[in-house]
This record gives sequence, structure tokens and C-alpha cells, in this order.
Amino acid sequence: MHQPPDELLDERGLSKLKWRCRRGLLENDLFIERFFKKFSETLTVRQATALGLLMDLSDNDLLDVQLERKSLAQVSSPLDREDVHEVLSMLKKIC
Repeated sequence: MHQPPDELLDERGLSKLKWRCRRGLLENDLFIERFFKKFSETLTVRQATALGLLMDLSDNDLLDVQLERKSLAQVSSPLDREDVHEVLSMLKKIC
């Protein structure tokens, strides 16, 4: 069954996303852990998809984007989109 993008992420989807978000760089793991503590109960399918796209970045690029040392356009132009910017903004709130 296809889920509407603004539907809340279910428990199984959240569990899979948390596993997908495990990183090799401690700083990223800490930011992502805080992200899930704050947003896991309100995370939508659309936001989860965007977070998954951010996880395609290398650890260093992900940290640089979170700390605003680089823009999304500088590290990956396909990620320079509204939904990814929204999730990145959510990540920055807890950095």
C-alpha cells in the first residue's frame, strides 16, 4: 500500500530509518540521536525520505552541511531541494 507523503512514519519505518542513519563519525551520530529524540514521534514519510537522502552524503560532507561550512548545492546538487532543506533545518535546530 502506498503511503501519502505527509503521513506519520510508522514504527517499522522509523526503526529502519534509525538503522540507515548510523554513521561512522561520532559528531554525526550525536546530532542524529538528538534529532530522533526530538522528532521521531512527528516525523513524516516525506521527511524520512529526505533524511535518507542526506544519509547518502559522506560523513564529512554531512557534518559540513549541518555546521553550515558547506551548502547542499556545494556537496550534491540533487539534494538541493525543499524537503531536504526542511530536514536539514530540523537537524540544525538540535546541533
